Amino acid sequence: MALNWKLVIDCADPIALARFWAAALDYELEDNSVLVDRLVETGAIGPETYVEIDGRRAFRQLAAVRHPDDPVDPASGTGLGRRLLFQAVPEPKQTKNRLHIDLHAGPADREVTVKRLTALGATVLREVDEYGSRHTTMADPEGNEFDVQ
Repeated sequence: MALNWKLVIDCADPIALARFWAAALDYELEDNSVLVDRLVETGAIGPETYVEIDGRRAFRQLAAVRHPDDPVDPASGTGLGRRLLFQAVPEPKQTKNRLHIDLHAGPADREVTVKRLTALGATVLREVDEYGSRHTTMADPEGNEFDVQ
């Protein structure tokens, strides 16, 4: 039986990075306010655990984005399909990623996609033309590398 999965990305500011990737991928930010509210009401978590964003409580150390067509658990707001989870860690990124995301814009849309992502806060690291493939290697606002093909 195939396993479900999510990609977890360590970062300094999960909320800001989730907003970047939601815009980059045209995904939706997960709204976990129902879960956070329930945990607050039962005393399971305190005010140090959450922040208020746009009038809703959100986890301070975790934020996720999900594909807009995938199902959501209504009890928690957690996506049940394709998703990226950003978690705060104390140490900064130090070396090249061993795992990265490839965005498939296609040859006709690659340049406009790179410009859009740059406007969102990404940076171009290099242009690559090798092994019959052409892509742009970029970094998100926290320096995590990804490719646009």
